[in-house]
Amino acid sequence: MMTGQEMVSDMSGVRAPQPRAAGDDDKQRRGPGGPGTAVITRTKPQVKRPNLYRVLLLNDDYTPMDFVVHVLERFFSKSREEANTIMLHVHHHGVGECGVYTYEVAETKVTQVMDFARKHQHPLQCVMEKK
Repeated sequence: MMTGQEMVSDMSGVRAPQPRAAGDDDKQRRGPGGPGTAVITRTKPQVKRPNLYRVLLLNDDYTPMDFVVHVLERFFSKSREEANTIMLHVHHHGVGECGVYTYEVAETKVTQVMDFARKHQHPLQCVMEKK
């Protein structure tokens, strides 16, 4: 065992002395877990689920029922039966849920429905609310 310097070989095979820091011998004698040894722990990042939003259709006295069914089929991928059920719920209760989505998806669906209704000159209202 060398004190103060270690021999290190380079590419040519010649071994040259390598300087050592003070206290290196003490660290080697103590072994793992002794004073001056740190344990590195890795913490898992906390992943938060995105907030969800309900997309709702509001009842009005002017938008035809068939148009509402068409909107539910086209923008919310509802079957004819599901669309009819939701449309009747909106008709009888004043509001009906079309689906639950992340903020960006809900916002896009509301915009699409509102634009489509205006294009066809219907006053249908579609809104989103935090679940």
